[in-house]
Amino acid sequence: MPHAAKDGWMRPYRPGPWRVGVAALALMLASYLMFAALIMVAAGSVQGAGLCLGLALAVIAATLRLLRMGVWISGKGLRQVAFFATVTVPWRQVAGVRTAQQPVKVLGTPRTVQGQALLITRRGGETLRPLMTDHNADFLGRVEAFDIAADALEGWATELS
Repeated sequence: MPHAAKDGWMRPYRPGPWRVGVAALALMLASYLMFAALIMVAAGSVQGAGLCLGLALAVIAATLRLLRMGVWISGKGLRQVAFFATVTVPWRQVAGVRTAQQPVKVLGTPRTVQGQALLITRRGGETLRPLMTDHNADFLGRVEAFDIAADALEGWATELS
């Protein structure tokens, strides 16, 4: 992507419908919790309102993290953002990025099926956990989008490593 700015972190694909749908439902739950907090304040229960408001803020924070999850690239390297952890690999440490057929988890659950995974190999030969799979929340049911994103990531790796 020669036209893209290589200094800022960007996601080479759009979040998938599963991720966006879960985020929308979670934000709807947060709005109900905030409305419940408003009703509790009007009824005089400040402690219950504080609890509802705190839960709503926790749901909003978790939803924002959920939407941030995925693979991000820049001129500096690859960044894999998970819910609780982030792994950044500079391009100089990347030996290769490739697509492989292997058992993958369906939407992050323990159930596995045969699918495609994008793997990154470091210069020391260490293979990291799959960057993305065709059965995760971004690509389930969107095989073409997975192929486009995988090609973009492989192209950046070829160009910058």
